[in-house]
Amino acid sequence: MRAVIQRVSNASVEVESNQISSIGLGFLVLLGIEEADEKQDAEWLSSKIAALRVFADEEGLMNKSIIDVGGEVLVVSQFTLHASYKKGTRPSFIKAARPEKANPLYEYVCESLESILEKPTLKGVFGAYMDVNLVNDGPVTIIIDTKNKE
Repeated sequence: MRAVIQRVSNASVEVESNQISSIGLGFLVLLGIEEADEKQDAEWLSSKIAALRVFADEEGLMNKSIIDVGGEVLVVSQFTLHASYKKGTRPSFIKAARPEKANPLYEYVCESLESILEKPTLKGVFGAYMDVNLVNDGPVTIIIDTKNKE
């Protein structure tokens, strides 16, 4: 699994000009799932996202987690995070999981985050063409890959 986590002041998702989800302070998580991913990847990633200390404390240092600040999370599926561009300039998405595997894992990540944060995790619409709007706060953007745990 690969996630791009953006600390946001606000973010929203629209499908066919209809707002589906909207959050204030928190994380917009763009989530790519590959064929090799399993539930353990989802659990590890969810724990890591919830524990990220990238929100300012009283001294302006990044010492607080999303739990500490009571932030919200919006998770958007994005298979293009697994693009391979090794040959040529047209990306291949061969590593990206097929929808029948990816959608249950996407839902599982959202459920895991809800359980950890003890609040709803908002979502995009899996497989839909979406307009994602955000105000990146900082900007702070973190990339996490469950196959490359640094």
